[in-house]
Amino acid sequence: MVEETQVAPARVAKDLAIADLWAALAAGGRDFIAHPVFGLFFASIYVAAGLFLAHALMTWGAVAWLIPATAGFPLLAPFTAVGLYEVSRRREAGLPMGWGAILGALRGRGDDQILSMGVIVFVAFGFWLMVAHGIFAIFLVESGIGSESFELFRTQAGVAMLIVGSAVGGLMALAFYAITVVSLPMLVDREVDFLTAIIVSLAVVRSNTMVLLVWAFLIAVFLFVAMLPAFTGLFIAMPVLGHATWHLYRRVVSDP
Repeated sequence: MVEETQVAPARVAKDLAIADLWAALAAGGRDFIAHPVFGLFFASIYVAAGLFLAHALMTWGAVAWLIPATAGFPLLAPFTAVGLYEVSRRREAGLPMGWGAILGALRGRGDDQILSMGVIVFVAFGFWLMVAHGIFAIFLVESGIGSESFELFRTQAGVAMLIVGSAVGGLMALAFYAITVVSLPMLVDREVDFLTAIIVSLAVVRSNTMVLLVWAFLIAVFLFVAMLPAFTGLFIAMPVLGHATWHLYRRVVSDP
């Protein structure tokens, strides 16, 4: 018997297992292979944004900003993947694919709820950069080295900065992950407001904490490894993870 709990306009499964993560990844891979052009398109936007950000920071001589920017960059992935959720939704329902319908998913169901979530995404990224700036400022003063030098990371202050920054960034990323892992796919799938979607997302994480922490770890590892070869690995990792997230949402959230 499936264990579920009622949350707002949906039921949340409480029996998510590690096997479901692999099943979601396999289903995500099938979606990508079936319609690769959409995955490559959305991945190219994400990659282009990452390369622009890295180039801008290097040009401005802000080498020390590369780490927090790289660490926070995956925060933008869920919003970029909205179109991928729509591809998976339409494939599952047997609906025709078209650029108008796929790109139209970014507008949500005509109620701006997804755009509201997009604002939250970008505000969260900006907030992380401000917090990282504060952490860097404290340790830069102690090190006496400018932010444009890689030597910063060879000092005791630089190592301490990385430890503190990683801990703070990790906590922020987990909080952000908890409110987005289900909310964005749900906004693509149903006519609900973004606050309701966030509540359901938090309930999903609360009911399946350990398994979804493993999923968060897998996402972080896949995206980090994919970014190493000049972001090129994201052309595969990002679409597969996006489609997989849709299937994980469908596994854990059902009609009341």
